[in-house]
Amino acid sequence: MVVVGKPDSIWIPELPRQREGALRLRGLRLLHTHLAPAGLSEEDLTDMLFLRLDAVVCLTVSPDGEPVQWQAGHLLPQGLQGALGPEGSSGAPYRAGPLRPWDQTQGDLLATALAIEEELGRAEQTRDSRGLERALVVSVSAEPRRLQERNLDELEELARTAGLEVCGRMVQRVKQVNPRFILGRGKMAELEVKALMGRAETLVFDGELSPAQQRSLADITERRVLDRTQLILDIFAQHAVTKAGKLQVELARLKYALPRLSGASRSMDRLMGGIGGKGLGETKLELDRRRTRERMARLAKELETLRRQRAFTRSGRERSGIPTAALVGYTNAGKSSLLNRLTNSSVLAEDKLFATLDTTTRRLRFPEEREIVVADTVGFIRSLPRELMEAFRATLEELGEADLLIHVADASQSDLVQQTEAVLQTLAELGFDRTPRLLVLNKWDLLATEARASLGDLYPGAIHVSAKTGEGLKELLSAIEEKLLRASYALGKEELESAPEASPCEAPDHRALWPEDWDAPVQ
Repeated sequence: MVVVGKPDSIWIPELPRQREGALRLRGLRLLHTHLAPAGLSEEDLTDMLFLRLDAVVCLTVSPDGEPVQWQAGHLLPQGLQGALGPEGSSGAPYRAGPLRPWDQTQGDLLATALAIEEELGRAEQTRDSRGLERALVVSVSAEPRRLQERNLDELEELARTAGLEVCGRMVQRVKQVNPRFILGRGKMAELEVKALMGRAETLVFDGELSPAQQRSLADITERRVLDRTQLILDIFAQHAVTKAGKLQVELARLKYALPRLSGASRSMDRLMGGIGGKGLGETKLELDRRRTRERMARLAKELETLRRQRAFTRSGRERSGIPTAALVGYTNAGKSSLLNRLTNSSVLAEDKLFATLDTTTRRLRFPEEREIVVADTVGFIRSLPRELMEAFRATLEELGEADLLIHVADASQSDLVQQTEAVLQTLAELGFDRTPRLLVLNKWDLLATEARASLGDLYPGAIHVSAKTGEGLKELLSAIEEKLLRASYALGKEELESAPEASPCEAPDHRALWPEDWDAPVQ
């Protein structure tokens, strides 16, 4: 290609993609003239980095247009491996050679490019034997850096749960986020350097990216770009087991993807564009959108059917007079483990985020044949994507029908307060903040004496338990009995006293259902 530019810049057209790849060179060199005596600039080397060119060469010329000197730059395999040699002591993953007279063209750019690709191939062969996709996590926000680092810790855990290998992170605190690229050009170059050094194929951003931002970032970095919402949706898709869970996850993913369907891509060229004609790209885009909306409507109808079935099941429990308690809390707080411990069940419980998506109900029996139903629901997380909240409303309706919410929190987490507040905020958004709650601090066995005393002062009314060792379960059962069974008995007694006289078969025998003997030991 021959490109004519301005005195201070050139516009590089779209380059061929036959050799596109996060760990390959493109097979192209850029040779351009400088009208000043200066050699390669930082911008030249950054462009080489973004475009993954074999080399970039500048030729300086005199005011009369005569050639003077030339200089070449190329990527450094040492930088790509994260083990910089003496040439790359500055930490840059590229090297600029010295300025040489224009007629001294010693050097073999092709051999250098082949050596770099060989080094890249060797790095690819030494990749993790598990074959996991490598990812770099990024936070760009106006929040304090300490909070950004904590959010990235959680994002790394989400990435690992989704099957990614985290190879690095980047944090930038800004007053205002760049509406197109999130980052400025300098930080984008730093991000590309980190991605090359870590051999990252995917960039994961904390927060939700707009469709335009996602496309712009993917175009400039030529890597897969994910945001936090998409990562959580992928995790839900991997963990969905039941029909209801799969339907809800698919609906959430379609709602997320609908505004991100883009036209005019390479697979949808406007072959018939122009005045009076409608391009095939636009037609294909409209077809995709229409099919997506139709699929969403079918999913919503199927979920409504499942919602009615769940409502029928709940109404049956209500007619039987059995109280219901629902386990809620931050993801991976130990809700399923606690349910297994209380009810002697074998519900799936793993040390990872969102291991449980579907509501599971079990009966918990108290002395004197008193029973309650305990429901385990999907875990919460800060800034739960609205697509998930809307799609999982059929599952979360179990919380609205519960007589008691057992809020399970992981006492061993350093950000316990933030996680607890996130759960309370989610409950308020769902309209379940008026339901009676009982705070349970799980994993109490992992805390030292000082930490126990501190949390005891911070949450004086909480129950301290360990689902792993069984510590504190007796106190938990007593608290549930106090809050749930006694309240149900008092309500039933009040209704019985205010009701008119009726035959035994017409009035419920609340005294038989909830006996007066409350002093029996809890088991």
